[in-house]
Amino acid sequence: MIRGGVAIRARIAAALVAALALVGCGPSIEMKPLSPNATRALANLHVDPAAAAGMLNAYRASHGLAAVRLDNRLTAMAQRQANAMAASHELSHDVAGNFASRVVASGIDTPRAAENIGGGFYSVEEAFRAWRESPAHNENLLMPQATRFGIAIAKDGGSRYGVFWAMEVAAEPERASSGKALALSRSDAPASPKP
Repeated sequence: MIRGGVAIRARIAAALVAALALVGCGPSIEMKPLSPNATRALANLHVDPAAAAGMLNAYRASHGLAAVRLDNRLTAMAQRQANAMAASHELSHDVAGNFASRVVASGIDTPRAAENIGGGFYSVEEAFRAWRESPAHNENLLMPQATRFGIAIAKDGGSRYGVFWAMEVAAEPERASSGKALALSRSDAPASPKP
């Protein structure tokens, strides 16, 4: 019986060592360097806001919705979110603070706002395609009340994504007398490329 107990304890100890080794591998997997091709693609990646506006507006028009315009405050908010995700190596709506507090802190006056985030897309076309294919993200692209948007990226060659995307959309401010509450939306399932 003692021998069996020793054998069981040895197997448990081995399993614990293996589990701890796997846990230790987590950050190294997250921080795996990009391939040379991905590094070159990342270096050449830039977001053309006018092209993004054209793509978003064509998509909205195909669904009978009005065009949106590029907004400096929403673009700045998107840039802060993308930068925060890259700095933390985390694809999350909350890494720079919760969405409602970020809208208020950005000085954005709106009764309705939404956010799409993503990681690992090396073109605006890839990001928009993934957002269109995700029901929650697509709902934000097609928000009927939206009249303005901002889009930004932040690069981080040390993360598994390489690039982080953020896009904010918002409605026009309502008159002060309306008394309506701010309705916020975000997609809870961040888009990332399919493996």
